[in-house]
Amino acid sequence: MKITIIGAGNMGGAIAQGLAKGRLVDVADITISDSSELRLQELQKEYPLMQVARDNQDAIREADIIILAVKPWLVKPVLETLSFHPGQILASIAAGVTFEQLVEAVGDAEMTMFRLVPNTAISQMESMTLIASRNATTEEEQFFVELFGEMGTAMLIQESQIAATTALTSCGIAYVLKYIQAAMQAGVEMGIYPKDAQKMVAQSVKGAAALLLNNEETHPSIEIDKVTTPGGITIKGINELEHAGFSSAIIRAMKASR
Repeated sequence: MKITIIGAGNMGGAIAQGLAKGRLVDVADITISDSSELRLQELQKEYPLMQVARDNQDAIREADIIILAVKPWLVKPVLETLSFHPGQILASIAAGVTFEQLVEAVGDAEMTMFRLVPNTAISQMESMTLIASRNATTEEEQFFVELFGEMGTAMLIQESQIAATTALTSCGIAYVLKYIQAAMQAGVEMGIYPKDAQKMVAQSVKGAAALLLNNEETHPSIEIDKVTTPGGITIKGINELEHAGFSSAIIRAMKASR
């Protein structure tokens, strides 16, 4: 299985690194194409067997899967310069670019396509990646789930759900980081060094996530109940969050990000 990534920016580079660390694709079968020679050199220095290219058409010539990792406004001009051969699969991570727009740019309504929504934690092999497909077989869908599952967790969704789920995952990671930042500021005000506060809060967030991810029978309300002793300090803090509109602010932020 040969994979070409067009675009070596933050996300394209992170996907290339993640694929190289996985077991499903040989590093020598990964090609990344970009106009920046420096970025390509950095990736090849880290993974000497990875193929690099400056010409997109040359890069995709033998590829089974082409992952388009460019900005949304570059999707059409990049795709219009490429010629695909039968059997190649196109996967795009460009936010807001629909299958219909991809088909229009490619000029092939029968081509198998995927839309991918990873988040920046893919660089740490901890992404929540959403996957929608067009003209794909069940086997092809499963391969993509396994491929991106090696870089965190991957889930199949309908294209109609992409806007809402992007708010929860791709945008949502920023809201989690905002909570961590705010909690750190509180810690500093209470006399904790910033780096210590960051470690404490980040590990607490990681632990909270593990409680939910490792036990399908639980729920945030159940886990909150476990640490809110009647008359205790945690319930006082929870109530302060609600008085300040914490839940409402999160809901409004998610809905605004669609």
